[in-house]
Amino acid sequence: MTGRRRWAAGGLLAATLSMLLPAGIGAAMPPKLSIDIDQFDARKKLVPLPDGESLAYVSWGNPAGKPVVLIHGYTDSASDWAPLVPYLSKSDRLILVDIRGHGKSGKPECCYTRFDFAYDIKLLLDALHIKKADIIGHSLGSYITQTFAEFWPDRTNRVVLIASTAVPPQFDYSPIRGLKEPIDPDSPFMISFWSSPNPVDPEFLSRKRHEAAAIPLHVWISVLDQRLGSIDLKSTLPRLKAPVLLIWGSEDFIMKAQSRDSLRAALPNAEVKIFDGLGHNPFWEDPAGVADAINQFLDRSR
Repeated sequence: MTGRRRWAAGGLLAATLSMLLPAGIGAAMPPKLSIDIDQFDARKKLVPLPDGESLAYVSWGNPAGKPVVLIHGYTDSASDWAPLVPYLSKSDRLILVDIRGHGKSGKPECCYTRFDFAYDIKLLLDALHIKKADIIGHSLGSYITQTFAEFWPDRTNRVVLIASTAVPPQFDYSPIRGLKEPIDPDSPFMISFWSSPNPVDPEFLSRKRHEAAAIPLHVWISVLDQRLGSIDLKSTLPRLKAPVLLIWGSEDFIMKAQSRDSLRAALPNAEVKIFDGLGHNPFWEDPAGVADAINQFLDRSR
């Protein structure tokens, strides 16, 4: 049984137990979203960029507050952050981005390197007249965050990397190359790909699968072709001078111990928070706990 399927089975069992057992006994109930994702998506704005691409984003929180950019992972979208947003500081101005090829952003045929993604973020901040921001990234979004902070240090305040690495992750991406359009959001692969070791709101997970299935297959494959599974992050990490917080779940089946150790070694001054028992998306499983760690870290720059 693969890691994804193992966790899928565990997630199914936990979800079943949470329905059968009284509250407070056995598995925890999945956290319920307090954000209506339809309304969240309706707030998206599409910004044309000078490089010919267009990025969608949601602005949330205090429009006059400190800018905080949140960058989601592979085949996800800005709504990934919906469980976390209610717990982040209300005084901040959150900029939640759909990276190129994802969500409501443009979906070009080519150019899906970490540098392409990061340059889009730079151009978006230019368009929004944001001179400097805190940057938070998850998984692929953490690669983009690293790259942005490395090449535009004057635009970067503090950095939070969630489920990140300095070496290629120990994960088999080959099943993705076997996908055919239309992608079935409820296939065993898709269910396992969005599984967690702890219960997550099932309606939210279903929504995420359907969003991902709507992404053109050429985007899925193009990101892989740009070496997602063998990406070189270590060579440029010495350029990252901003204060960094590293967050992982201890049961992350993609960013395992080797990934965590590689990044801690490359960024010895970084703060580290590992959430015991959580998986690749810890802010879905314990949004309040992850937000607390982020808020404490970002508050130091106020």
